[in-house]
Amino acid sequence: MTAHQNGNISIEVSDFLLNCFARSPSWKFWLSLPLSLLFLLAMGANGVLLVTIQLEASLHEPMYYLLSLLSLLDIVVCLTVIPKVLAIFWFNLKSISFYACFFQMYIMNCFLSMESCTFMVMAYDRYVAICHPLRYPSIITDQFVAKAAIFILARNGILTVPIPILSSRLNYYERNVIENCICANMSVSRLSCDDVTINRLYQFAVGWTLLGSDLILIFLSYSFILRAVLRLKAEGAVAKALSTCGSHFILILFFSTILLVFVLTLVVKKKVSPDVPVLLNVLHHVIFSALNPIVYGVRTQEIKQGIQRLLKKVW
Repeated sequence: MTAHQNGNISIEVSDFLLNCFARSPSWKFWLSLPLSLLFLLAMGANGVLLVTIQLEASLHEPMYYLLSLLSLLDIVVCLTVIPKVLAIFWFNLKSISFYACFFQMYIMNCFLSMESCTFMVMAYDRYVAICHPLRYPSIITDQFVAKAAIFILARNGILTVPIPILSSRLNYYERNVIENCICANMSVSRLSCDDVTINRLYQFAVGWTLLGSDLILIFLSYSFILRAVLRLKAEGAVAKALSTCGSHFILILFFSTILLVFVLTLVVKKKVSPDVPVLLNVLHHVIFSALNPIVYGVRTQEIKQGIQRLLKKVW
């Protein structure tokens, strides 16, 4: 631990140690291979999806631009979290610098809410496509996607900045062992002897305001979509309409389910091992990233055909 004297009384830390699965050390061994495979899958699948959308002229449409944004967010989140976790598993490299820790904290909070916001915009895209198909080309334009991307980056980028700032301004003396695989806000903050009430309240308020508002708007969009679909009389129209938003709905359901399970484990933390929420937090940053391009690649005919043409060119 690198440190310096502060008033010749105590030592202020300049790095932290990520004490990953201290209560369940065997988990490191069993998780290292599947986690590394999921990481490679997430990187590879999202990379292929981005290249396919870039090279295929038929995919240069607003819906696929939003999907590209989602893939970029997934890649950044994975690169910020998973390599460090694997370094702890394989080489016991637990140390993380003071500033790197709070940077990781910011990326995790910011990009999680960005993904949620992207899903909300994609839900609106599907709502317009099914409920107002004739007006879709005039509403969902390239300009709309550009404005939506700016909104996603600005809203979540600005509102999540105080989380690492509040946490970094606390005094950390002598205690520097984080009982987590990642620099989660409250895992780091509880090492300080200072009052962390403001940290807890801001994290709670921002988390539920951003994610909560997104989920409510997504739910409303799909309620309108379902109502419009059930009114369709033409044969096969219901199945066709639902298939256009099936991939998106599956991913939203999975995204929400993982968050719900994570919250529930925190609520009943006295009844489960403290390592279980840590495990769910790590897996959330990689499973969803790997699932996103696969679901779209399998279920969306245009993307599937684009990937097939890309693979033929490569081979």
